[in-house]
Amino acid sequence: MPQYIAIEGPIGVGKTTLVNSFKQLLAAQIVLDIPDNPFLADFYRDRPNAAFRTQMYFLIARFHQQLALEGTIRTTPLLVCDYLFARDKIFAYLNLDDQEILIYDKYFASLSPYVPTPDLVVYLKAPRDVLLERVRRRKMDYEAKISEQYLGSLVEGYDHFFYHYKDTPLLIVDTAEIDFVENPDDLKSLLQRISAGNIRSTQYYHPVRGKRRK
Repeated sequence: MPQYIAIEGPIGVGKTTLVNSFKQLLAAQIVLDIPDNPFLADFYRDRPNAAFRTQMYFLIARFHQQLALEGTIRTTPLLVCDYLFARDKIFAYLNLDDQEILIYDKYFASLSPYVPTPDLVVYLKAPRDVLLERVRRRKMDYEAKISEQYLGSLVEGYDHFFYHYKDTPLLIVDTAEIDFVENPDDLKSLLQRISAGNIRSTQYYHPVRGKRRK
């Protein structure tokens, strides 16, 4: 069983649901992403003008949250976080202009060496249309302003990031093929695969489906 697991994926893919399942079923201690960003509503309303302050707030707030995990990791059998600190760059490169990126990169390079590294990263992925339907189903006011184009760009950014990701063992899960939110068997199988502790390099989760009776 990995001791420190980070769950990743774009908005609407089920990160928080999976993390909470670790807590409920495996007694894991969990860490959820920064819940409040005072600039987020402005970002969804006027992305070009609010992107830099939104991104920098997330970067600094997540950094302080990750620093606080050092002691927790040493004393907790299982810790599960619903984000990977390094993925912050996905949003930065998607939303910031070239001059803003120059500033952002300097801060990120200075902060990232102090952030603890997970033993395993789980990347939950899904097509844009699936994510869009899930986001709309949640009916959160600020999420309602997310455009299909932006969500599609975010999916591409995540795929590109994790295609090149080599820092830790990585398990890639296509959530369009399973429904661990509504199907307890899918959830149980996925948790068993993640907690098995034998994931090396990059692996893909392909659940074996039982044959349907005619």
